[in-house]
Amino acid sequence: MKNTKDFYDVVVIGGGPAGLTAALYLARARYRVIVVEKERFGGQITITHEIVNFPGVERTSGEELTETMRRQAQNFGAEFLLAEVVGLDMAGDVKTVKTSRGELQCFGVLLATGAHPRRVGFAGEKEFRGRGVAYCATCDGEFFTGKEVFVIGGGFAAAEESVFLTKYASHVTVLIREDGFTCAPASAEPALRHEKITVLTNTEVESVSGEEKLRCLKYRNTRTGEVTEYCPPEGEIFGVFVFAGYEPATELVRDLAQCDDQGYIVTDRSQRTTQEGLYAAGDVCIKPLRQVVTAVGEGALAATELERYAAAMQIKTGIYPEKPSGQPKEEEAKKQDSSREHRFFTPDIRAQLDGVFGKMKTPLILKLYLDDTPLSQELKGYVEELCSLTELLSAEIRGEEGEDCPFVQVCREDGSWSGLSFHGVPGGHEFTPFILGLYNVSGPGQALDEETVREVKSLEPMRLQILVSLSCGMCPELVVAAQKIAAENPGLTAEVYDVNRYPKLRDRYNLTSVPCLVINEGEKLLFGKRNVRQLVDRLKQL
Repeated sequence: MKNTKDFYDVVVIGGGPAGLTAALYLARARYRVIVVEKERFGGQITITHEIVNFPGVERTSGEELTETMRRQAQNFGAEFLLAEVVGLDMAGDVKTVKTSRGELQCFGVLLATGAHPRRVGFAGEKEFRGRGVAYCATCDGEFFTGKEVFVIGGGFAAAEESVFLTKYASHVTVLIREDGFTCAPASAEPALRHEKITVLTNTEVESVSGEEKLRCLKYRNTRTGEVTEYCPPEGEIFGVFVFAGYEPATELVRDLAQCDDQGYIVTDRSQRTTQEGLYAAGDVCIKPLRQVVTAVGEGALAATELERYAAAMQIKTGIYPEKPSGQPKEEEAKKQDSSREHRFFTPDIRAQLDGVFGKMKTPLILKLYLDDTPLSQELKGYVEELCSLTELLSAEIRGEEGEDCPFVQVCREDGSWSGLSFHGVPGGHEFTPFILGLYNVSGPGQALDEETVREVKSLEPMRLQILVSLSCGMCPELVVAAQKIAAENPGLTAEVYDVNRYPKLRDRYNLTSVPCLVINEGEKLLFGKRNVRQLVDRLKQL
């Protein structure tokens, strides 16, 4: 009988509700499981500010709900890896999952990668993304405080997010192609009754236009043919938020398993796909209702089926992965670490950091450039607490340096700047990218194929400034990609700015959306998330 410590019963791809539920069920049943997530555990639902229809939970946020799921799974021994899955080898009894941080071997794979916002395709949509056209109310709503906002879509997201946007906008107009909202009446009612929301039905957007920023929106009534043009007063901005559904993230498996014409993966009633050993759950699947509760149910069902599959494979191959060992409950962890006060990092986060620090190779110096603001004191406390968790990190205070304060530079052991810096305090959605940046500079870092490494090293010197919001779930992928290529190429820098702390940058570039990549101080602006491969391809074109 073989027993290997580097082998998993199941690899779950995607850390949203479906993937986290599956991990919980598998780990509780004593099967070794690892969840691989490329951005942030919790998935798309983390940007939902309020959930009131999850059974047994009267009111919560998407972030709170999924963090509880992740902690439950971890307590039963599920493992977690922040990495991008770049390929699958499903041949034979032993499957291989290829990630940006190496290969994982397993018996079964669960695809739970969810979906991403769908573009409508009206004229100007692509050109004005980030300059008036947006896809995330949580990320970009604040940019339109006191301004007019239009919402495109008639589903649940459009109804919910239009209400959320009233926190910032002076008025919200919802443009719906159908006769009315297509979501449940209870979900549509708050939007229909809100005094700051106007709903226009049988309406399609024709175009948006402008110069440096959005200046005009045209939409048409499909019944009367009447075209309306909205142009704000000179010097004013307005926003167009697109909530027109999602596209399934099934690119990994479209050559392996059957998908429908829209890209959703085909499964049977047990969540099995047409590929042996591959299961799917959540928003990647064909189904009539896309809600957290259905994703959770599918994750549980897939896990139960994968338990049977893994048990049969253990007998067939003679390979028996190590059983998971449950982690201490949060209360126990607090007792074990009560000798030291931790303001910024919870026991769960410290446990994750220990895993990263244990793999880092060389020491790093975090140089702090501070002024006399409260934000500087917060950054100083954050970095000093982080350094207290490992001997590989040390802090060095260097004083003020211009209007960019406060910021932290990631420097190598000899004091030389790695090209990575963060302006503000790297919390929220930017915590994980910041830690991955340390890992990439210290080594061994996230793995890249040889061809990509050669292309990264061949890039011309560039200054990359990534403007982000700590509440934005789409920013981390771009930050991680930019930091990785900067760590590999000494001619590039990756300087991250919490744009809410640096309004001068927001005004300088007429910014109305994040993430925004500023190349060579405004020579070129790029909007939207990109992975390493996509970013390298784009930078090569400049």
